[in-house]
Amino acid sequence: MERRTWLRLAAGAPLATALSTSLLSAQAQGQALPQPRGWPQRNVRLIAPFAAGSTSDTSARFIAQHLGSALGHPVVVDNMPGADGRLGMMAAKNAPTDGHTLVLGSWTNLAVNAVLIKDLPYDPLVDFKPVAGIGRSMLGIAVSGQSDLRTLADLVAAARQRPRQLNFGNFATGYRLATEWFAGLAGIQFTHVPYRSTSQMNTDLAGRQIDVAMDGVTSMTPMLKSGQLRMLAVTGEQRHAEFPDVPTLKETYPEYAIYGWSAVMVRSEVSDEITQFLAQEMERVLGSPDGREFSRRAGSELLHRRTDAMRQYQMAQIDTLRRVAQAAGLKPE
Repeated sequence: MERRTWLRLAAGAPLATALSTSLLSAQAQGQALPQPRGWPQRNVRLIAPFAAGSTSDTSARFIAQHLGSALGHPVVVDNMPGADGRLGMMAAKNAPTDGHTLVLGSWTNLAVNAVLIKDLPYDPLVDFKPVAGIGRSMLGIAVSGQSDLRTLADLVAAARQRPRQLNFGNFATGYRLATEWFAGLAGIQFTHVPYRSTSQMNTDLAGRQIDVAMDGVTSMTPMLKSGQLRMLAVTGEQRHAEFPDVPTLKETYPEYAIYGWSAVMVRSEVSDEITQFLAQEMERVLGSPDGREFSRRAGSELLHRRTDAMRQYQMAQIDTLRRVAQAAGLKPE
């Protein structure tokens, strides 16, 4: 099958299925569930497979604070960064399955790793089940504020004139897949430059040591507002509220929309009673005025999906990313 056809198929039915399932889940919500008898018996551990001080860590601490109040026991954040989230996920996999250990999953450790990591030591669909979605955030394609490329059309034209000569920075595999999807739809190719940190990547981008890069819009915002970077497009289904003049990729390529996202997970063996109660309380926390304000400050939108709907969303994301990887010729390593 032609590469572009694969990439167009990547966005279709699975995402629609996830959305419809989410609506069915919302309709099925009924009377408030009682807290499971005798649970929790001690502090609840929330493993965050990210560095302290990161955006994801901030989300974990907000959830821990508010969820702990609901449970009557503290929820303690345990940062375990490393190996694209694998260290934290393995710690959660090896923990007791009594509902006292949660893990903050992301699109990296719940979807991307399943596509690009060979011999992944955990199965995100078998070893874990979702409690609830947390949020999703747009990504952005940016260039230096001094770049001659001023629009997405300029970038595509330059890439066509100079195949593989434009250096495209990516600091994580999910962003590489998102970039490949865009490149496949546009019929262009870049030379990918991997980075270990988003801060170094954006510094090099501002200094024109690389031509273009993709990052979370929130991460780039300070440098965008200072004029050090210029954003050419965002990856959401609609334009970003803080940057209404920046078009979406979807406006040019209707099949394209991708976000970074996160969800709270538990081991698959945790009882449905505990899981559903946690899902109910997560929804209450995120739907509160504090939750909505936190999401706004974080530059994200709430991902209102409970257990079953979040599982469908996760599966749809894996299917989309796998199709993109196959079309781009990327294999698990």
